[in-house]
Amino acid sequence: QLQASGGGLVQTGGSLRLSCTSSGSIDSINEMGWYRQAPGKQRELVATITTGGVTKYGDSVKGRFTISSDNAFTTVYLRMTSLRLEDTAVYSCAAARVSYASGDPLDYDYWGQGTQVTVSS
Repeated sequence: QLQASGGGLVQTGGSLRLSCTSSGSIDSINEMGWYRQAPGKQRELVATITTGGVTKYGDSVKGRFTISSDNAFTTVYLRMTSLRLEDTAVYSCAAARVSYASGDPLDYDYWGQGTQVTVSS
């Protein structure tokens, strides 16, 4: 299972760090990622990372968000800075056994529960 944490309420321009930890029941993970979904909108790629450290970002977060992982690739972090109102969404983490580095959510085998991020003015 995947456990996400770190969401909350923050003002515009502020920062947050999300964490996603995979349990022992999940193994052979080669890619992890963050996606978000705002009310009335489609799920959107935020960032992904492979075991080799290759990262991919959605266009709207490039330069503001950074994805990283621990050495064991059991926890993935999402550092979010310069937050904007439009970053408000439920952020979900996901893990894939096979890494395609495509950003396609259909590539992911496991999904964690979402964590709410709300950016206020």
